[in-house]
Amino acid sequence: MRFVWKHLPLPSLHPDAPAAHLASVAADKQGKFWEFHDKLFANQKNLKYDAFLSYARDLGMDVTKFEKDFQDLSNKKVVDDDTTEARSMQLTGTPAFFVNGRYLRGAQPFTGFQKIINEELERLGLPIPEAATLQ
Repeated sequence: MRFVWKHLPLPSLHPDAPAAHLASVAADKQGKFWEFHDKLFANQKNLKYDAFLSYARDLGMDVTKFEKDFQDLSNKKVVDDDTTEARSMQLTGTPAFFVNGRYLRGAQPFTGFQKIINEELERLGLPIPEAATLQ
């Protein structure tokens, strides 16, 4: 299984989201995307630049490099390209998931993923692991 993150900031709902997305791209350049992601979600009420610097420090990142990468216009292109892709798929909210092209909208319980993954494994003629059978 491959998990791919795509950016879709929603500034009308979350005004600080665009900056948070840019900061996560900067963190990714130091191999800290998921750790930074977790910091952002744990601190959703504080998505300001000074907080980003603090999170980078907490994660042992090179803060000078982080600051430079945060300002790098290529990071904005990454976020903009992902947003354009999401819009082309008519996605208007997050989270959104695709499993072999099958769309799951919004937050889903584990069983929602389990069902669709098992159906895809079956469709492909692949075995369903015993631990993944629906109860």
